Amino acid sequence: MLTPSFFIEKLREIGIDCFAGVPDSLLKNICAYITDNFDAGHHIIAANEGAAVGFAAGHYLATGRPACVYMQNSGEGNIINPLASLTDPEVYNIPVLLLIGWRGRPGVHDEPQHVKQGKITMGLLNVMGVNYDVLAKEEDKAEKQIAKAGEALKRNEVYALIVEKDTFENHELRNVVKNDFAMSREAAIQAVAASIGESDCIVSTTGMISRELFEYRTAMGQSHERDFLTVGSMGHASQIALGIALAQPSRKVWCFDGDGAAIMHMGSMAIVADKCPENYIHVVFNNGAHDSVGGQPTVGLHIDLPMIAKAVGYKNIFSADDADSLKTALAAIVKADGPTLLEIKVKRGNRKDLGRPTTTPIQNKEALMNFLKK
Repeated sequence: MLTPSFFIEKLREIGIDCFAGVPDSLLKNICAYITDNFDAGHHIIAANEGAAVGFAAGHYLATGRPACVYMQNSGEGNIINPLASLTDPEVYNIPVLLLIGWRGRPGVHDEPQHVKQGKITMGLLNVMGVNYDVLAKEEDKAEKQIAKAGEALKRNEVYALIVEKDTFENHELRNVVKNDFAMSREAAIQAVAASIGESDCIVSTTGMISRELFEYRTAMGQSHERDFLTVGSMGHASQIALGIALAQPSRKVWCFDGDGAAIMHMGSMAIVADKCPENYIHVVFNNGAHDSVGGQPTVGLHIDLPMIAKAVGYKNIFSADDADSLKTALAAIVKADGPTLLEIKVKRGNRKDLGRPTTTPIQNKEALMNFLKK
């Protein structure tokens, strides 16, 4: 395996000392090292991967030096537009180094949301005209690959290094997001799920939130038919929920969102507010961290999500940071017309023995659709 310090030093040698991206579990050690060793002017945890490419372009325009944009391969979809219409040689011809975690690699077991993306990771790069290497785990081979990437960057090309599991040695994040909120996310999820009506449904976002909701239903001996577990498509749960809410206005629809996911496509909040669905409740569990991929910070605790929701037109706004304030908010929410935003500030972290859904995405979809026919 490669030490993060070795990798970063080799990137410095090819002129890279600035980073932007969205954290990934396969990149968590290198992301942690970057977070611990680069200041805010040289490391941006972006709202989404496309925005990170935009930042890299701005950095190049100002300095003449390329930046590194890191992401999980699921983020390739978000970078296609800026690669095609910003950095491309036929447009502005701007060099960027992409560092892409290869989830769902063919032949390696992974979660269902990564299978397709794993198969097309290289294909998407080929279509976009981006040359790449699968980063070697041996220093001598990796050094040559990085030097090759450096030559491509000198030609103003975009170049990608694909990262497999266990490529980087461990680096424990020192600059850990800390907060002193009383509730765990899991306890907050349980409290909200227990308060919803029998005909209500939930759309939960990717990562720990869907996993914790699934385990709550199992522990309570309840069916999973009322919950749509958005195991992929980070940032889009709120629009899935909106689609259901507008189609079935007599049924309350709850969106269980995370701060990172809500920020990733924050413009969707404005669309929810503009459509003004009275049956829509948007719950954001905010711990200020990308909890599922190593605990890298978000700006969730540095911004006022309730005021943002109010500004774009949500009808009712609530915030809670302990069990009592959550109980009070829920009592008011079930009687109020939406769209409603409920921010719940929670501790970061999760149970070490937290499981994953035991149903397939297709089984989940079919169960929900049958429930929505009732």
